[in-house]
Amino acid sequence: MTAKEFPPQGFAVFDTAIGPCGLAWQTEVVLGVQLPEGSAERTRSRLTTRFPDAVESAPPEAMRSAIAGIVALMNGEPRQLGDVELDWTGVPDFHCRVYEITRAIPPGKTLTYGDIANRLGMPGSAQAVGQALGRNPFPIIVPCHRVLAAGGKDGGFSARGGVTTKRRMLVIEGALADEPTLF
Repeated sequence: MTAKEFPPQGFAVFDTAIGPCGLAWQTEVVLGVQLPEGSAERTRSRLTTRFPDAVESAPPEAMRSAIAGIVALMNGEPRQLGDVELDWTGVPDFHCRVYEITRAIPPGKTLTYGDIANRLGMPGSAQAVGQALGRNPFPIIVPCHRVLAAGGKDGGFSARGGVTTKRRMLVIEGALADEPTLF
């Protein structure tokens, strides 16, 4: 099959409560999600780097539904996005297993890296779980922000804004209390 025989890839950038996110797709399957990069243009640039064959276009119905679910979730509506179809091509088996468990964490709840390692039947592999989540191509749909370090500590977060973005997402979802500021 030549490249011309594959269905075209598309992407869209859309506003959320945490900033402009992006979604890339092929037909009815999500290829990747992009968390905010600080501006719509930077998010768009990151998507075109990750998916050079994708063209910015109006999303098909399944992708409009996925985008609406992401927007609603980031607005504080308790949405599970488990019905969104993802392209697992090239994703290592271990990562798929980690993402499957992570995807089942409901909004407003969290697990630790160690919890996921234990559910995999691989106690002691918390660091490998963290590395897999750091490479998550589908953030928000695979809610890696709901995974914390031991003792409920933030742990890392590879998206722009790091742990601050992670905490903001968890506050929106009700998993963490909004901490008062001094001002």
